[in-house]
Amino acid sequence: MTAALRIDGETMIFPIVGHPIGQVKSPASLSQIMTERNFNGIVVPVHVLPEALSGWLAQTHAVRNCGGIVVTVPHKGPCLEACARVTARAGAAGAVNIMIREGDEWIGDATDGQGYMDGIAAEGFDVAGKAALLIGGGGAGSAIAYEILSRGAKELALHDIDAARRDALIYRLDAAFPGRVRVGGTDPRGFALVANATPLGMRESDPLPVRTELLTADQFVADVVTRPAIPPLIAAARSAGCRTMPGSGMFNAQAILLAELLMGGRTIEA
Repeated sequence: MTAALRIDGETMIFPIVGHPIGQVKSPASLSQIMTERNFNGIVVPVHVLPEALSGWLAQTHAVRNCGGIVVTVPHKGPCLEACARVTARAGAAGAVNIMIREGDEWIGDATDGQGYMDGIAAEGFDVAGKAALLIGGGGAGSAIAYEILSRGAKELALHDIDAARRDALIYRLDAAFPGRVRVGGTDPRGFALVANATPLGMRESDPLPVRTELLTADQFVADVVTRPAIPPLIAAARSAGCRTMPGSGMFNAQAILLAELLMGGRTIEA
């Protein structure tokens, strides 16, 4: 028997805040997980412009039945500044994607990397001891970069069209993982893991994030893009014989993690 959604005076409300917000799919999946676990809570999308974010956060702090906030673009960096404490991975990433209320304070974490790498692990690939190439150093990419290194990659090459952002991320990562991160490019040769953390592939006119003609069957290729279900990078990688993880793998793994953090089944160690 399917559990029924419960909404009453004791319902906990968890906003997911972004600009824009129409693209997010997680409110339904996170709310469904809560319902299935008999937790009285609901995740709702909230569209907040960047210039209104600080005021919205102040008002949300006063909502006592708001126990946490899920954060998406472009608010991941600014929301880190609103947290009293953040995890080491959020600090290295310079961004948070979840804020949990602890008393009168917000505690922040960056779980994009965990979801991404858990999705890859579910496909049977282990990055430990291997070289990885990551395209994209934004909020999600920064967290993914940290997690690739924390799971034992021997080397991470990072490419981003914004050189200043790339170099700032490399600087932060090198403090935690000395000598294991460097500048990369779009040539995937020599890397066991080729990972895309950019939105390239969402539109038909997008270029491919790496030179897919250079991929070989012994490589694992992963993507953050969920729409289309099989992004162009993943389609090209499969044509080359690579094992792959499309964005849905990250999405599914991270949904469980986020829901458990919001429900209090897991705690943020910051």
